[in-house]
Amino acid sequence: MSHDVDGSAGFKETAREAVDAHLGGLVDLSHAIHADPELSYDEVRSSALVADALERGGFRVTTGTAGLPTAFVAEAGNGPLVLAICAEYDALPDVGHACGHNIIAATAVGAGLGLLPLADDLGITVRVLGTPAEEGGGGKVVMLDAGVFDDVHAAMMVHPWATERLEATCLAVHHFDVAFTGRTAHASAAPWQGINAGDAMVVAQVALGLLRQQLPPGDQVHGVVTEGGEAANIIPSRVTGRFMARSLTLQGLEQLVPRIEACFEAGARATGAEVTFSPLAPDYSHMESDPDLLASYRSNAEALGRSFDLDDRGAPRPTLSTDMANVSLAVPTIHPLLAIESHGAVNHQPEFAAACVTASADIAVRDGALAMAWTAIDAAAPGPLRERLLAGRDS
Repeated sequence: MSHDVDGSAGFKETAREAVDAHLGGLVDLSHAIHADPELSYDEVRSSALVADALERGGFRVTTGTAGLPTAFVAEAGNGPLVLAICAEYDALPDVGHACGHNIIAATAVGAGLGLLPLADDLGITVRVLGTPAEEGGGGKVVMLDAGVFDDVHAAMMVHPWATERLEATCLAVHHFDVAFTGRTAHASAAPWQGINAGDAMVVAQVALGLLRQQLPPGDQVHGVVTEGGEAANIIPSRVTGRFMARSLTLQGLEQLVPRIEACFEAGARATGAEVTFSPLAPDYSHMESDPDLLASYRSNAEALGRSFDLDDRGAPRPTLSTDMANVSLAVPTIHPLLAIESHGAVNHQPEFAAACVTASADIAVRDGALAMAWTAIDAAAPGPLRERLLAGRDS
C-alpha cells in the first residue's frame, strides 16, 4: 500500500466523490432493472446491465460464473485482501421488484465504483459478484459450492426494507414442489371411479395447519397451490404446490422437513393418490453476521444520516431467508437492511415494488453504496480487522 489508511477520511472522501460522479448512472441502472423484472436464473438483461456498468467503469468482468449464464465476477485491484460485494437482480412473480433487488444491484455497482480508484492504495481486490436467483434458486449457494468465494476474505451487501436494521433473523429454508397424482373421473356420474388429487392437497393443508401449533418458535411452513385441476366436473388427477419450510438453523430444518412431508404423505394415504417431492434449490442456512464489519457499517451508515433506533431498543428482528446466509457460514459477511420510505408497505407487496423507484429509494442507492465502500475502507486499514480477515482465509 502506498498510503497510510489509518484514519481513512481522505479515502472515504475519494469514494464519496466517485460514487457521486456515477450517481446518475446508478439511479438509471436501478430504474432500468425495476422496469424489466426477470425471474430467477432468467435475469439475462438485468445481469448484462449490471455487468456492463462495471465493465464500463473499469472492472475486469467474467460472465457465466459457476456455470450459471446470469452470474458474473467483476474485479479490480490486485491487493491481498479480497472483498466481495454481492449484487442481486432477480424479481418475484407477479409483483416484480417488490424486494428491491434493483436497489441491491445498483448499490453493489456503486460500492465497487467507489472503491475502484482506491483499490491499489488500500491493498485490496474489489470483487463485485453478480449472484442470480436469490428468490428461491440459491445462486450464491451454487457459486459457493463452485469455489467462487474460496479466496474471499469478507463479503457484504445491503437489502432494502421498510425499516433500518443492522441484521435480520435469517431462517434456514427448504424450497420444494409437491405433486399429487390421482385419476380423473366424471365428478357427477362416477366420482367413485376417480382418485381426487385435490382432496389429497386439502388433507395435507389441514394437517399442516394443525402441525403449526406444535412447531417450536422459529419454525414456519407456507406455500401455494400452483395447479388445482382443469374443470369443476372433472375429478382432478394432478394437483401441485410450491412450499417453503423454515427453521432457525439447518439442524432445526433437518428435523422439520420430515414432519412437513408426513402431512403430504397423509393426504396421499387418505385419498389413494401418489405424492412426489421435488427440491427447488439448495437449502439456505441461518446467518451469522460478522460483528466487526457490522459495527463498521453502522458507524458509516450513521455518518450518512441513517439511524438504528430499533436495534438500540431491542425491537424484534424481522425474519427472512437469503442465500447470503450460506456465504456467512464460510466467509465473514454482513447483510444489513437499508430503509426506504414505503408508506406502510412491506417487502413482497406491490406497493413496496412501487416504493423501490422513488426519491427515497434513489437516496438509498447512494447511501448503501457509500456505506459499503466506507466499510470496505475500514476493513482495509492496517489493524486487527484487516489482520483477522487475512488470517481467516490464509490460515
